[in-house]
Amino acid sequence: MIIARTWSVTMTEKKHAIKPYPLGAHVEDGAIRFAYASGKKDCGIILYDRKSGKKLHRIPFSQDERMGNVYCKYLELDPEKIGYQFYEADAPVQDLHAQGFFRKPAYGKVRKNADRIAIFPGEDFDWGQDVRPMLSYAESVCYCLHVRGFTMHASAGVKHRGTFAGVVEKLDYLQEIGVTTVEFQPVYEFDETPEEITPKTSGELAAVAGEKDKGDRQPGYRVLNYWGYREGFYYAPKAAYAAGESPSEELRSMVKEFHKRKMEVILQFYFPKGMDAAEIGNILRFWVLSYHVDGFHLMGEVPAQALAKDPALSTTKLWYYAFDTSELYDPAVKPEYRNMAEYRDDYLYTMRRYLKGDDNMLSGVLYEMRHIPANMGRIHYLSNYYGLTLMDMVSYDHKHNEANGEGNRDGNDYNCSWNCGEEGPSRRRKVLALRKKQLQNAFCMLLLTQSTPLIFMGDEFGNSQQGNNNPYCQDNKTTWLNWQDREKNAELLAFWKQMTAFRKAHPILHPQEELRILDTLSCGYPDLSYHGQNAWKPQTESYNRHVGMMYCGKYAVTPQGTEDAFLYVAMNMHWEPQKLAFPKLPKGMEWKLVLATEMAEETLTVQEKEEQSREQTGTIAPRSIAVYEGVAAMPQEKGKRVSTRSGKRERTLPEKDDRTK
Repeated sequence: MIIARTWSVTMTEKKHAIKPYPLGAHVEDGAIRFAYASGKKDCGIILYDRKSGKKLHRIPFSQDERMGNVYCKYLELDPEKIGYQFYEADAPVQDLHAQGFFRKPAYGKVRKNADRIAIFPGEDFDWGQDVRPMLSYAESVCYCLHVRGFTMHASAGVKHRGTFAGVVEKLDYLQEIGVTTVEFQPVYEFDETPEEITPKTSGELAAVAGEKDKGDRQPGYRVLNYWGYREGFYYAPKAAYAAGESPSEELRSMVKEFHKRKMEVILQFYFPKGMDAAEIGNILRFWVLSYHVDGFHLMGEVPAQALAKDPALSTTKLWYYAFDTSELYDPAVKPEYRNMAEYRDDYLYTMRRYLKGDDNMLSGVLYEMRHIPANMGRIHYLSNYYGLTLMDMVSYDHKHNEANGEGNRDGNDYNCSWNCGEEGPSRRRKVLALRKKQLQNAFCMLLLTQSTPLIFMGDEFGNSQQGNNNPYCQDNKTTWLNWQDREKNAELLAFWKQMTAFRKAHPILHPQEELRILDTLSCGYPDLSYHGQNAWKPQTESYNRHVGMMYCGKYAVTPQGTEDAFLYVAMNMHWEPQKLAFPKLPKGMEWKLVLATEMAEETLTVQEKEEQSREQTGTIAPRSIAVYEGVAAMPQEKGKRVSTRSGKRERTLPEKDDRTK
């Protein structure tokens, strides 16, 4: 039927069988199918001119186009020339299934109705030979970032600050520091504009009565939603994160550039309680098909177990608090591709407490450093977008969220942090030196742990948020990454790169499955073993904070196709030096120091009690980690033992190689 009114846009209504799902507007069978869920009779479609935004006409749904509470109408329209909204009575209604919008609003500005006119962004992007890398969790090093905060600071030195294009400009850097997989905070369209926060109870009102902070906020203040963890337009990329006028094309271009480098894109999706499980599945499948993303971090109360069963998502990474793999897989059959990963804070709290020297931590530390769940991966981290950054973790005993305008009551009070002797910024050399060493210890823990490491943007060069552990409303220098710290803390960044390279070179440090602490090869050594003051006898009593871990390289093959090396990781988070025993290596080999966050006074000595056993002890400096590698023994004069430092009768140590810190 030809509509009687003549417009600049030609339209013909087509009769089709009612097809209620998927909801929204889709180009199908030479027409646009509009599907809208509403319990009201007076509802329909508003059409707009795509160039001017001028309203063209209101087209009501009829009752014979209704199935239950879903209306469906087909119109022959040129999708490149029109925009649309739905309406109920006299009010326009935004399409929550829209894939793009009429114009790109300025970030942080209150939205107008024209900002929510939906358009059809098109699917004609040239993907070329794009292939998703499908990296294993064993190969991956993850990096969490906020698109705007990553490059918004002037020091970022990019042309397109705070955008998808800005992220692409930093891909060389991300590769340089060993990152393979980037997790993005929400990039779907959400309304970040300030919303009013009003205390509801008399207690809340009393708590903020008379308060006035730097932002002049009083009871009933407005804050920006910088992070974006709220319900949004789940089918549309965030327009304000685009440098150009086509957010969908720019996001696709970014993903394509990642894939050219065999890097992965993981998107965070927050879903509110009660959201339809089928709709969540539709959203995830849409992003895989339309944007070629590699996976999702599922947030909120979501049916993660049901999503994990979706055959269409079996090669898409899914991160969530927990999955029950015993229900998903036959115990006798390994999954062809491990797409799921456990993502929770257990590791963070255990390792932070150990790092600052708490007692009764060793047993938990050993478990966290080797644990890989059956048939899936695990993402481990010491910092994230919530909580203190790594630099703030070693610089503050307490959170400092005053700038958020909530009287420092928001955010987590349990941070397991230690300021190393002075709260906040310090000029004292001893404090700064200890903080640097603690950060290096943190890097070692992250990258010597067997599951998949993740850091938050800027942690690799000591980014600080001035102690704010909940900067959800801070769109400013608190959350914008200051790239000048890359030069200021160049030594710290160099150590991070050194550690990522070391991890990559030694596959025994990142196995596909959890090491079993057994000699399954009958080679005389288990894959992983623990040691204390005597070899093979770890001391995990509550008062101990030191342990040695030996990894047998016979259980892994290097990229060159050879057996990996024997590695010994010595950790001491006590404030005094501690002795650790080194197990005997195969004949013709000896231990060589290759990494250390601080040198001990005596590095390695032969035990006098039984020299023929070649069991050795090492003195590990306070609050430090050292890594030794089994190498071919250097020839030396028979019976001659010379001290490298103290003049005692000891076996000569080999020279440290260039990797020694």
